[in-house]
Amino acid sequence: MTTAARAAEASGADEDLHAYWALVEEVVEGASGETVSHCASELLGSAGVLEREVGCDLAGKAAEAHESLRGGAAAALVALAGVETDRRVLSSLVHALGRTRDPRAVPVLVGLSGHGDAGLRRDVASEFASVSSGLPDGPDVRALIRLTGDQDPEVREWAAFTLGFQLEQDTTAIRDALWTCTTDAYGAVREEGARGLARRHDPRAVPLIAHLLDSDDGSSLFLVDAAAVLGVPELLPALAAHRPDPAGAEWAAAACDPVRRARMEADAWAVVVELERLRPDLGAALGSPRYESVHALKVSHLESAGEEYDAAALLARAGGDPARAAALVVADLSDLAGPAAGGARTGGRPESPA
Repeated sequence: MTTAARAAEASGADEDLHAYWALVEEVVEGASGETVSHCASELLGSAGVLEREVGCDLAGKAAEAHESLRGGAAAALVALAGVETDRRVLSSLVHALGRTRDPRAVPVLVGLSGHGDAGLRRDVASEFASVSSGLPDGPDVRALIRLTGDQDPEVREWAAFTLGFQLEQDTTAIRDALWTCTTDAYGAVREEGARGLARRHDPRAVPLIAHLLDSDDGSSLFLVDAAAVLGVPELLPALAAHRPDPAGAEWAAAACDPVRRARMEADAWAVVVELERLRPDLGAALGSPRYESVHALKVSHLESAGEEYDAAALLARAGGDPARAAALVVADLSDLAGPAAGGARTGGRPESPA
């Protein structure tokens, strides 16, 4: 692996970097957990910078693939963080800690959030969601609020994205930080601030989203999603005039138009009723989570972890027929190992900064 890492470092080519990560994943998937842990531990204790970097990558990937390895990987990475000074190693360490999902990573990331290298601060901002404390005023939240005012625009963007979109805490301090983001000189930060406020249904987000949709330069996907989450008729004129993403605007308009929304909700409920008739052993539920749009349809099954659908997309796939939509869900659940349901399932819309 160190040979592959050295080749990727020397060339800087994407194909060499991809080859390196493919090798890391191959080792993680092919070796036993104990073997991987031992190899990563030895590399983390090496005097060589490249070896320690590879050790972090290996430890992180192993933790991601094997839950039983997460505690040990986190402990080893936290220990290394106490003595490591190389910027590249620290970057790999930060991402590896995120993969462990271990709360012991929080104070390490908080400490590195003030590092002098902007790229490392950006890495830190991107990983707080994976190891969030869950506290409304936790040290991670305070660090992210501070990073939304960072001098580097990409750091501010990632901090606003993590704080506003990936975390669900909702406090006055968080809303104030997101509101400040909406006046940022960097357009992507403004959008993330507005989207974060929209997810918290802050009334100030409505005119903001309308204005940004009108003035958008083409990077509009997040704004359209924010409009769908707000689901208010005041946004219909801006969505009707929106050109960069007409399909997305139409999807959001269905959530904002009271008549279309009511019809869609009625049809979605009819899908649930039909599912109960077809398969009483299924558990189907409509959900309208606070931080999402009204389109969520969740279907659980005793033999699976559950499936999630975008109700509007599922109904469109079924030609608007609730009975047909229910039959499609049953067919999907009968072959869980098959391909995704033609775009009907959730997760197709990008969520991270462009």
